[in-house]
Amino acid sequence: MERNKVRDTIERIVETIFLLSALVGVVSVIAIIVFVFYKGLHPFFGEQAYPFLDFITGTKWAPGEGTYGILHMIVASIVATCGAIVVGVPIGLLTAVFLSEIADERLVKIIRPAVELLAGIPSVLYGVFGVGVIVPAILKITPQVQGQSILAVMIVLTIMILPTIITLSETALRAVPDRYREASLGLGASPIQTIFCATIPAAKSGILSAAVLGVGRAIGETMAVMLVAGNPESGMLSSIWDQIRPLTTNIAIEMGYASGQQQEMLFATGVVLFIFIMIVNLIMITITKKAGNE
Repeated sequence: MERNKVRDTIERIVETIFLLSALVGVVSVIAIIVFVFYKGLHPFFGEQAYPFLDFITGTKWAPGEGTYGILHMIVASIVATCGAIVVGVPIGLLTAVFLSEIADERLVKIIRPAVELLAGIPSVLYGVFGVGVIVPAILKITPQVQGQSILAVMIVLTIMILPTIITLSETALRAVPDRYREASLGLGASPIQTIFCATIPAAKSGILSAAVLGVGRAIGETMAVMLVAGNPESGMLSSIWDQIRPLTTNIAIEMGYASGQQQEMLFATGVVLFIFIMIVNLIMITITKKAGNE
């Protein structure tokens, strides 16, 4: 009887530890949201409030002049992320298909470690690679005087999201039961037709989840993007050769020395970035759930 009481006590203690561990994540998220929104919304209230509409629709960021507009940053972030996803998802998916369905095991043992190594490279090194290789290459073909551009950002982000998409997509494809493939082949489909008509549709939920994580990586990347974007303070994006200043790099560049209203407006930029990421994630999660229910 005494032994059972001791066991029950230990069980309750362990369960409490599990609960506290789970609450750490919840409390951390709530604390971050409260802090960022409190600091970010503060400059739009009070006697010296900055016009929120001017903040959202303005195309010039000049703290020295008291001007804070982030529309060009929002557009740049959206376009850069979409460009990376449009290019990166097909490449990542096709690579995953090759690894899981076509390549022999010897080739897989060479390519998969390379992909895993790509995932472990620090983001700043991607930026250094972009500055040393991608930017000079773009400089040879661009009509502009500089190679730093949204095109360079897209290329760097595409490379950065590939490991996430490849790894998760390959896992999803390998999880598809063999009977799907056997049934398709038994009906007379070729191996390639089986891949695109049976295997990929069966794994679409996992593939979309990979795309969601890829979007999150692309939106939130800072250091690599900062090195190849150019970071102008004003100007709307008009071509792939233009320099850009995404929301993330704007915060990273100035937060270290900012104070007063400038610091508050950087927190406001963080609020916009947070909302933007939440909207994109909710959309992608909804699409993923619908795909999983079909």
